[in-house]
Amino acid sequence: MRSYGTYVDGHERPSDKWVYTVHSSAMLRDTMGSVRLKRGLERGRIAPEAATDDVVGRVAVGDGHDMDAALHVAAGAARAWSAVPPAARLRVVEEFHHLVREKSAEIIDVMVAEGHPRMLARWEVAGMLANTGPETREWIAGQMEHRRRLGPRELTLRRVADGVVCLNPPQNATVANALLGIWVLAGGNSLVVRAPRSAPLGVMHALHELIVPALERAGAPPGVLSAICSPAGPALAQWLDSPLVDDIMYFGDSEKGIAFGAECVARGKKPVLELAGNDIVVVWRDADLERAADALAEAFYGSGQICMVPNCAVVHPAVADELLGLLADRARAIRPGLPDEPEALLSPVLRTDRFFEVLRQATDGGGRLVCGGRRLDVHGEADDMNGVFLEPTVVRVDGLKGARDLDVVRHETFFPLLPVVVPEQRPDTELLDAVMAFTNANEYGLRNSLWAEDEGVIAGYLAAVRGGGLLKVNDSHIGFLPLLPTHGGTGLTGGPGGEANFPLLRTTHLQGVSVARGVLPRQAVFGDARAEAALPGDQNERKRH
Repeated sequence: MRSYGTYVDGHERPSDKWVYTVHSSAMLRDTMGSVRLKRGLERGRIAPEAATDDVVGRVAVGDGHDMDAALHVAAGAARAWSAVPPAARLRVVEEFHHLVREKSAEIIDVMVAEGHPRMLARWEVAGMLANTGPETREWIAGQMEHRRRLGPRELTLRRVADGVVCLNPPQNATVANALLGIWVLAGGNSLVVRAPRSAPLGVMHALHELIVPALERAGAPPGVLSAICSPAGPALAQWLDSPLVDDIMYFGDSEKGIAFGAECVARGKKPVLELAGNDIVVVWRDADLERAADALAEAFYGSGQICMVPNCAVVHPAVADELLGLLADRARAIRPGLPDEPEALLSPVLRTDRFFEVLRQATDGGGRLVCGGRRLDVHGEADDMNGVFLEPTVVRVDGLKGARDLDVVRHETFFPLLPVVVPEQRPDTELLDAVMAFTNANEYGLRNSLWAEDEGVIAGYLAAVRGGGLLKVNDSHIGFLPLLPTHGGTGLTGGPGGEANFPLLRTTHLQGVSVARGVLPRQAVFGDARAEAALPGDQNERKRH
């Protein structure tokens, strides 16, 4: 059994309270028995040495005293770490990249144990590698400092660390999102991570096995990283109250996140918000429909409980019927299974009432159910009473007008539920304008993508669509790429300051520096003013000359 304590100042702190992780496959095979085992261990009725092999790990639960210690240590370490040259700090990312590659199988196994389908865990690790590869590191390094000599001055525009950054990962994709903190550290900040009590093992494993050794290899002071498993509410309140905290990276739903961001600003802290997505995929009449259907089927991966999957498709009416047939075939082929099964792509959905409410509103509002719409058991059989999986579901919605009156179109549903909006017939030029307007009217802005071959359509799309942190054309919607950001967005996705998110850039700030030799201050103040006064049109200056 893996065991991780609260991590502060390079050491694990003692605890008498633990959260235990029972392997997700055991939870699906025998839910009640696994829950009794987990609760027995956490309440002290079962001794740790009596745990079965299904118990894969435990994480210590920290408290406010642990958090306070972490923040004080982080503040002191940030001062020393930010003074280290950027190139030396970026070595942390390089070492992290090598460790992820070396330990990828181990990372995947831990994520599977916590419930990630194996194929999706592999995708998340691929994202870690793309996000920290040599191309991305080189590009980010080029953003950290620019120097230019002008006469007697050396002018520098540089990015300076904000200080202490606290990171609150979501309950889904906890590991990948917590590991975005590697870039926070490379920016010269200290990092305090809250591991969610619902899924702490993957986060603590990744921090202990990947980031800690990367920091050690780069010579960072131990206090730059702390990790504490604790409830969200008290931790967030403590961060808001603490004068030591500079930035808070918050992952969550849009309504709570926007309000939390406003509270951060009111308390003098920078919010970095990663909230909901409601991504739109446009499929034009000349698209490669087979590939477009493959990309749209990504909507069902992880049962739609991934913020960056497609949430709505807008399909040219000339190809809508054919595309819907292809998409339905792909949806029916995605089946439930235990997380460690090699082809499993669906995750359990614990609260399904909202799914059926949204689906019913869509069909009552004129939408047509194309496929799906049932609860399934782990074997893929319909089970309306006890099924913990939802069948991949496609709903056709005819007409752009009124489509956003349906919650399934207007908001992120976080279910394996994809609405396909088919616009009204009209000339292609008018139709493209209407589709672009529909896309831009989206209140969210994580990712948007297009499937088309016509270069004019592609150019028009790229010129018109301003929302979203990432635009993709004729590509996987969720696939990771070097150089481009994995997170970030506009509107309800990132709040008023939302944009494509490179965590190093978001948790640092621009600073201008001038180092002069032989400059006369009075001449520097008034000399340029006299030169400006000599511009054409200044009659007095012309007379003097």
